[in-house]
Amino acid sequence: MSGRLVRWVCTAAVAGAVLQPASAGAAPGPDSGQERPVAELLTDLQGLYRKAEQATEVYNATEEKLKERKKAADKLGEELARARGDLSRSRVAAGRMAREQYQGSSDISPYVTLLLARDPQHALDQGHVLRRAAKEQQAAIARLVGREKKTDGLATTARAALDRQLQLTERKRKERDAVQGRLKEVEELLASLSTDQLAELARLEKKGTADAQREFVASGALSSAPRSPSKAGDAALSYAVEQIGKPYVWGAEGPDSFDCSGLTSQAWEHAGRTIPRTSQEQWAQLRRVPIGELRPGDLVVYFPEATHVAMYLGDGMVVQAPRPGAKVKVSPIAANPVLGAVRPDPGADPMPGYKAPALPEGATDGDDTGYSDPGAPPSTTE
Repeated sequence: MSGRLVRWVCTAAVAGAVLQPASAGAAPGPDSGQERPVAELLTDLQGLYRKAEQATEVYNATEEKLKERKKAADKLGEELARARGDLSRSRVAAGRMAREQYQGSSDISPYVTLLLARDPQHALDQGHVLRRAAKEQQAAIARLVGREKKTDGLATTARAALDRQLQLTERKRKERDAVQGRLKEVEELLASLSTDQLAELARLEKKGTADAQREFVASGALSSAPRSPSKAGDAALSYAVEQIGKPYVWGAEGPDSFDCSGLTSQAWEHAGRTIPRTSQEQWAQLRRVPIGELRPGDLVVYFPEATHVAMYLGDGMVVQAPRPGAKVKVSPIAANPVLGAVRPDPGADPMPGYKAPALPEGATDGDDTGYSDPGAPPSTTE
C-alpha cells in the first residue's frame, strides 16, 4: 500500500505542475491559470482533490487501527498487572502456610504427637488437610506462573505491534500532508483566477454533474419506487440533514465540521450503530446492496478506490460533505462516479409511516466543488 501512496503523491505533484505556465522552469504566478483552458484546470483540480481525499482516508484508517492497537496493548498491560498481583499474593499465602507448618512442628515424633493428642482423629485429619492444601497451593502457583508468562508474551507482542502502527501512521500522515500541500498550491492558483474564470469552472462542474445525473437516471439503475428506511436509518439521515451548512474539514468528525466519512460514521453512531470510520472500510465491511434497492440512510460509495461516501436521501439525491471549501449539502447521487452502496443495518425492517426529513433552506445551494464559493471556509490540514 505504501508504494501505491507514493505513486499518488507523485501523481498529485504532476497534477500541480501542469497548472504552471508552459515555459520551462517557470514558477506559478498570479496569471498562471490564465495560460490554460478552464476545462483543463477543472480536470486537474478534480483529480487532485480525489488523490488528496484518498490519501486522507488511508491515513484515517491507519489512525483508527492505531487506536485499536493502543487499546489492546493497554488491556493486556492491565491483565499482566493483575496476573503478577495474583501470583505475588499466592506466593505470600504459600509462605504463610509453610511457616505455620514449621511453627507447629517439634522434636516429638508425629506418631507420639498423634497418640498424645486429645482428639487423635482430629489431629490426623488436620495434618492431611494441611498437606493437601500445600500441594494445591503449589499447583496454583505453577498455574499462575504459566499465566504470567503467557500474558507477558502477549503484552510484549502487543507493544511491538503498537510501535509498528505508530511508525505506519506517521508515514501515512506525511504522505497525506504531501498531497494536501500540492492541493494548497493549486488552491492559491485558483484564488488568482478572475471572477469570469471561476464562474466558468462552476458552470462546467455543474454541467458535468447534471449530465452524469441524467445518464445515471436514464440507465434505470435507480428504482422509481419509493422506499422507507429502517428506524435507525431514519435517525441517521435526520442527523445528517441537521449538519447541512457545516464546513468540510479534512479528518473532522463533528460536531462543528465533517469530512465525508466523518459525517456518515457519526450519523450512524447517533442512530445507535457503530460503523467503520473511513469510506474504504465502510465499503469493505458493511453489507452491499444493489443501487436499485437503495433506501434512505444507505451509504453511497464513490470512485474505484472507495475514497468518498455520501448518505442516500431518496429520489436520486444524497447528503454529503463534498470537499474542502464546501459545506455539507444535498447533491445528485451522480455528482461523483458511483462505485456501489452499503447498508449499515441490513437486517432491520423498513419503518411504517416514514416521512422524509424537511430540508433547510439552501440545502442544495452551491456547487459540489467548494472552490467557487467566495464565502466558503478555507481547507484545513490536521
